[in-house]
Amino acid sequence: MSHTPSETPPETQADSSQRPKREERMAGSESAAIVVAEKIHKTFRSSEIEVHALRGVDLTIEAGEMVAIMGPSGCGKTTLLNSLSGLDSFDSGQVTIEGVSLADMSDRTLTDYRARRMGFVFQSFNLLPVISAVENVEMPLLVSGVRPTQARQRALKGLADVGLADWASHRPMQLAGGQIQRVAIARALVNNPALVWADEPTGNLDVATSNEVLGLMRQLNREQGQTLVIVTHDPQVGELCDRIVQMKDGQIINYSDQ
Repeated sequence: MSHTPSETPPETQADSSQRPKREERMAGSESAAIVVAEKIHKTFRSSEIEVHALRGVDLTIEAGEMVAIMGPSGCGKTTLLNSLSGLDSFDSGQVTIEGVSLADMSDRTLTDYRARRMGFVFQSFNLLPVISAVENVEMPLLVSGVRPTQARQRALKGLADVGLADWASHRPMQLAGGQIQRVAIARALVNNPALVWADEPTGNLDVATSNEVLGLMRQLNREQGQTLVIVTHDPQVGELCDRIVQMKDGQIINYSDQ
């Protein structure tokens, strides 16, 4: 996969030119793998057909990386993200996150771990439409047992961090698409997670809004140090990431450091 400068909007070019190379990011600190996947297999079965979604995938992601998982529709990108994050089970292999195997966690422990240490951003936003932006953002905190007063303060700060301090009381239907995705990003980051998983986060956005959201994600990655793993088909998303993992037919076929 190649990108010419003409394919990348000026805003994205400016951001990508400021992206530190992988060697520069890791200089002066020990490289630490936050996610290690080994020989992951996943098959979907029905009465008449088997679909081998993942075929022995190996993948290591370093702390602080912003990684794009790319490939054609149906290649296994979302299945891999769901398997790595524990949202879905897999048939064989092992996934280790922060040194702990997912297989060693009970359902309750894994649910609690996701609430405390992971954030999720989806193409469909997944906000509750009947509550305000700040109530959507504070929800992971309340689930984690944070006191309501503290949860509200942290949620308001999270909205301020994504430029939505004045929109806290608005419901999702009162917001534009880019604003909705910013709320989703604030919700994903409010617990200060070690890992943020994003599945086509710009898929429902126009080009200008997509660039705005991508710039925000890159900025937050640099400033707050979260590891971001982004499933996407959009070359502009890959252009901003530290590394592109290319998939085809349930396998990783190429790694590309930026």
